[in-house]
Amino acid sequence: MFTTGQLIFAICFAIVFISIVVISYKKDKKLHKKQYKGTIWILVGFLLFVGLLLAAKYLLKG
Repeated sequence: MFTTGQLIFAICFAIVFISIVVISYKKDKKLHKKQYKGTIWILVGFLLFVGLLLAAKYLLKG
């Protein structure tokens, strides 16, 4: 399927990519807490809306 060189490249790429993502996230963590404060309520509202749509679908179907 894959050659040894391709597997080594894929593993090295994955390790470096994941490391960069983790480091970037740690750097921006404080900024994200400040700028995105209260966004959990948007997620709750969206999930509630989808739940209401699904409930309406099943109640009106029968």
